[in-house]
Amino acid sequence: MKFTYEKEYDNVFDELVDRGYYEQATNEEELKKLLKEESVKFYCGFDATADSLTVGHLIQIMVMMRMQNYGHRPVALLGGGTTLIGDPSGRSDMRKVMTEEMIDHNAECFYNQFQRFLDFSEGGATMLNNKDWLLDLNFVEFLRDVGSEFLVNEMIKKDAYKNRMAAGGLTFFEFSYMLLQSYDFLKMYREDGVKLEMGGSDQWSNIIGGVDLIKKHENGQAYGMTFSLLTTADGVKMGKSQKGAVWLDEKKTSPYEMYQYMRNVDDRDVEKFLLQLTFLPTEECRKLGSAKDAAEINKAKEILAYEVVKLVHGKEKADEAIAAAKALFTGKGDESAMPTTQIAKSDLPKGLLILMTETGLTKSNGEARRIIKQGGVSINDEKVADPSIEVTEDLFEDGRIIIKKGKKNFHKVELI
Repeated sequence: MKFTYEKEYDNVFDELVDRGYYEQATNEEELKKLLKEESVKFYCGFDATADSLTVGHLIQIMVMMRMQNYGHRPVALLGGGTTLIGDPSGRSDMRKVMTEEMIDHNAECFYNQFQRFLDFSEGGATMLNNKDWLLDLNFVEFLRDVGSEFLVNEMIKKDAYKNRMAAGGLTFFEFSYMLLQSYDFLKMYREDGVKLEMGGSDQWSNIIGGVDLIKKHENGQAYGMTFSLLTTADGVKMGKSQKGAVWLDEKKTSPYEMYQYMRNVDDRDVEKFLLQLTFLPTEECRKLGSAKDAAEINKAKEILAYEVVKLVHGKEKADEAIAAAKALFTGKGDESAMPTTQIAKSDLPKGLLILMTETGLTKSNGEARRIIKQGGVSINDEKVADPSIEVTEDLFEDGRIIIKKGKKNFHKVELI
């Protein structure tokens, strides 16, 4: 695909700053000049730890899309090699070790999802996988050529390692991650002309390692830039719902569920997310985000949710999601987009507390009990007063019930 939007700035650097992506860069003024005057080949890395990207990855994706729209050339680097180790950045424990087969499957899923966002036609974006050069490295030669450039006493001062050590220890297995990521940048600089590495703020140490390695080995000038992680006003990483991660794969998170997730963000986050997760003009994002009236804030949230679902799943799915959301409030319309759980007749009766937790409406039975006691739960539009109620076959109408929590959260349970 080829995604374009009307440019509001002379330089993509200014856009990244003004819309709140930018955090820091090496040789900032020099990089800003370069991005204005040349078409720069840059890369973002994605370790294939799951079979789908999440809402949390949208920041990287949006940055890559904006860069490409200004004529720069993205390289999406799949971490088929580095995922075998796992990045210790931002971790208090060691990542689960994955098999090469699992990682290959996940990388293929990532590749398919990237097709939605970036233009991979000739002269456009490219996709690389670091397993192609990391898995055949000679260990001794690698330590001699790359490991000799890294001072251990400097590495352990980096947050990526310091936090893990404070939490109970850091294996040499993980300690090597920075060397491998730095080598990735050197390899692509040499063979693919990549001059810039971009990543989340937690990648700063790894990015600096690559920039320094290029300078030492090639006497070359490379650059690094980080952007802020996607977090809520409370400082929590965005992309987690009561059911777990919010996935870009509609089989794992439906367009309707994604719409509802974005529709329910904190009022304080509306402007930030409009700026960073949509291509609406900057002025319009700020105007929508500055609303004070409750009705205007709700309208801004609806626009945010619609734009995000449209970006990820297309206009048709976004239209279906908003239609389903409106149908639930009016009691009319198509329920097909509603999140649904199927339950066998043999599993009935089932306690409502357990069912609400299993469907993701609540995090625990205790939370479900509290909300019921507060009058916040209904089944097929009838208020539930007793937390101990059991869901029996008699409650099902046309083979289904709709459980409503509060004013905005619905879940359909079908009897099979």
